[in-house]
Amino acid sequence: MAMTFAPVRAAIQGLGVCIPTRILTNDDLARMVDTTDEWITARTGIKRRHLAGPDESTSDLAIVAAERALADAKVSAEDLDLIIVGTATPDMFFPATACLVQERIGAKRSGAFDLLAACSSFVYGLITAGQMIQAGVVRRVLVIGAETLSRLIDWEDRRTCVLIGDGAGAAVLGPATDGRGIQSGMVGADGSAGDVLKVTAGGSRMPITNEAIERKLHRAYMDGQAVFKLAVRAVPDLIRKTVERAGWRLEDVDLFVPHQANLRIIESMRDQLKVPLEKFVVNIEEYGNTSAASVPLALWEAVQAGRIKDGDRIVLAAFGGGFTYAACTIVWGR
Repeated sequence: MAMTFAPVRAAIQGLGVCIPTRILTNDDLARMVDTTDEWITARTGIKRRHLAGPDESTSDLAIVAAERALADAKVSAEDLDLIIVGTATPDMFFPATACLVQERIGAKRSGAFDLLAACSSFVYGLITAGQMIQAGVVRRVLVIGAETLSRLIDWEDRRTCVLIGDGAGAAVLGPATDGRGIQSGMVGADGSAGDVLKVTAGGSRMPITNEAIERKLHRAYMDGQAVFKLAVRAVPDLIRKTVERAGWRLEDVDLFVPHQANLRIIESMRDQLKVPLEKFVVNIEEYGNTSAASVPLALWEAVQAGRIKDGDRIVLAAFGGGFTYAACTIVWGR
């Protein structure tokens, strides 16, 4: 007798976030650098950002988000097979921040590793975890995007300091056979554009020295115009291909959850895709660019606001230093 089996997909079964309590407004920044609330708002769409406290590290934020996601999923940490932390600001080079999270939440039998694709890290992590679940390698995975980019910023450089916020978002993924879950995912990179967004010192090529510190090479550098051009050229096309790979049309998508880097970039994506702005989640006004935490924060807010319901078709998309970019499609449901 012939038998057929429903394909296994990875569904998001729980979400959690950690939003630092310290708030830095545009007016606060205007007292620190030569800028104004009007200048920042007009160019970025940002009004406020949340910053980690002096004693809070990336793992501290990640742990809070992780525990909230596990509670939302009604899953014990001991049931996790794998933890992936997407971050450009690990607590230290090694051990991996994912290992620090594993120990603190009591995920005694899980594997753990960090994933560095800058602001694209969370979406990269979802796609990676989804493939591993679909292949049967693991069953439950915790994917976290967490950043304390405020530690890498030159607070005298208005090109970067007005943009950045800290935070963490986490998702628990598990198998689904009812058609829900991740339908397609695509990743990309353009290493030739690595210099447009980088931290030069601190690695093996240029260790941190007194000279590097004096030249501020241990701080983040960004060519904002170049990042804008790369994002608006690469991401809309990737979204189209990812949607097509899922067997959808753009008009079939109920909600787009993009990386919150700059309101102008999101508006450009909208124009290129010919999708109304109300189909995009936009929360950059409150949080700024939280890098790897951006997409899970926006996704969590959309769920909390009731903008996502069971069976909805969702697109997540991100881009970041590297230059990296990624997108995935999800039929929502646990």
